[in-house]
This record gives sequence, C-alpha cells and structure tokens, in this order.
Amino acid sequence: MVAALESGRLDDAALDLVELGCNHEQQHQELLLMDIKHLFSTHAFGPVYVDREPDVPGEVAPMGWREFAGGVHEVGAVGSGFAYDNEGPRHRVYLEDFAVSDRLVTNADWLEFMADDGYRRHEFWLSDGWGTVNQTGWHAPGYWREEDGGWTTFTLSGRRPVVPDEPVTHVSFYEADAYARWAGARLPTEFEWEVAAGTLGDARGRLLDPGRCHPGRAGSAMVGDVWEWTASAYLPYPGFVPANGAVGEYNGKFMSDQHVLRGASAVTPAGHERITYRNFFPAASRWVFSGLRLAR
Repeated sequence: MVAALESGRLDDAALDLVELGCNHEQQHQELLLMDIKHLFSTHAFGPVYVDREPDVPGEVAPMGWREFAGGVHEVGAVGSGFAYDNEGPRHRVYLEDFAVSDRLVTNADWLEFMADDGYRRHEFWLSDGWGTVNQTGWHAPGYWREEDGGWTTFTLSGRRPVVPDEPVTHVSFYEADAYARWAGARLPTEFEWEVAAGTLGDARGRLLDPGRCHPGRAGSAMVGDVWEWTASAYLPYPGFVPANGAVGEYNGKFMSDQHVLRGASAVTPAGHERITYRNFFPAASRWVFSGLRLAR
C-alpha cells in the first residue's frame, strides 16, 4: 500500500477507496478493544490489557442544562474532509426549542437509579426493553458486579471499583431510555445532539490513549469518553443514495432496527471523531463503550 501510494499512479477513485479503508481500519481498532474487553471479562483470572494506576474519585458536578432555540437547522457532513456516506447529504431539519444536559450521566447518577429500583419498575421501560431486562436479568450496567457491599466494573485494566464521577458505560439503548424517563427527561434526537455539539467547537473528552483505554471524569465535552445513545432510529437522510458496488453496502444495508449513537469513546482513535459521525447499534447492545446525556 505504501509503495502504491508513493508511486502517484492511483487515480481519485482508488484514493477514495484507500481513505475509506483507513477509516474502516480505525473502526476495527475500536471494535477490537471492545472485543478484548468482553473476552477478558469472561476469563476466570480477569486478565489486564492496560496496566495503570487506579483512578482517584472526584466530586460529581451537579447537572446543568444548555438551552437551544428551535427553528430550521442544517445537519450532516459538509466540506472536503472525509465523512461516511451515511453522514450526508447535508439537509435541513426543524427543531422545537430544546435543552441538553451539560455533562454525561455518571456512575453516581446511575447508582441512584438502581437504588430507586429502576430496573424493576416497568413504568420507565419500553415494552421491548422490559421484555429484554426480564429475559436477561439485567440489574446493573454491563461488566458491573456487586462485591463486599460495593460495586466493581471490569475494565481493560482488570476489575476496578466503580468510580462515581466517571460517565456510566456499557448501557443499552433500552437502559438509557429508561433512565431518562426516570430522571424526568428524555434522550436527545441525533439532530438535537449535533446542533448542541456544534456550539462547543473542538472540545473533546477522552479519545484513545493506549495507556488508559477507559473514560475519564465526566466533563463538558460532547465528543469523547463514551458514545451517546440518541432517541433516533438509524435511517437514511433525505436524498441518500448508496454508492454502486460493494462500497454501497457499507452503511446503507444496516438501516433497520438500529439506533444512532453520537460522539466518540475512550477507545476511538484520535482524528476519527467528528460531530456528524453516525454510529449505530441494536437497542440491546451493551459491549459498546456507550452512555448517555439527557435532553428536555
């Protein structure tokens, strides 16, 4: 590949495929870390992938709100930089006035939900979510375990105590939606999320740090630490047309029974993130580095 690129003989179509391939490889770097974490968590000895010092818990900042005016907004990829086909075409959407929380939902927040019997109160759950939680026996986020009166979670650095001020991670869309209802709020749509994130410029939370591979303290950035569930189904934008050939199957064929996540996570390679990025997974997925922020 290096020789082909340095030869200068690749045409624009070939270069586009190479760029897509590099971005696809970055996706797999993230997915590999998710897979390693899942596999290590099932091992009797709980192997360590990244040896690091334990995090020192900090104070959980009170949740505030950022308010945004409704009206017509433009969303979707624009400019000459790389974007996947599902990020376009850029188009207009109409939004009512809305607000989004100024930080992610934290482990401390989630512990309050659990203490209020949130996993056993049907009124907060979508029908499919209630069926899933009863079938699976979920009673805490993925990788959590109650030990000696406290909660631990499995990380790529082994099993560690749950840190209250870190964003809750490894929750499904069903859990995120139930928490939002319990909190008297809702999940943002992906368009509300993009409009809100666009006001913060280049603010970033934690992206991939090979010496950590884990979210940091919940801060104000809307990109980084954990992928954020939205209320939006993964559907094509108006005017979306898949490319011809195999490349056209890259995103379009998955536009069914998936939910959109926005932002990036602590295992997303730096430079791969952007506010128009549309990640997507089925509603019950928990092995993703996925969390949430609230909207109203």
